[in-house]
Amino acid sequence: MTEPNSESAELQRLRWRCRRGMRELDQLFGRYLHRSWTGASREQRIVFERLLGCEDDRLWRWFLGYETCEDAELHALVEHIRTLPV
Repeated sequence: MTEPNSESAELQRLRWRCRRGMRELDQLFGRYLHRSWTGASREQRIVFERLLGCEDDRLWRWFLGYETCEDAELHALVEHIRTLPV
């Protein structure tokens, strides 16, 4: 079980990593943190961190549907984030 303070620190760290300099990506990632992060499994959280490691231009093409991510786990997460309600 994660300590409440370490969970909070982790969330703060992730919020900082979600700041991409592109408002649309910031909003998509922020929406995921707000709606899905707390209920995500350890494995899902690892995939999200991998997604944050991707280049912004590639992320943007995936989220807009111009390209499909070849990594099945990342692709599933992108699709999940795309369908989250505003």
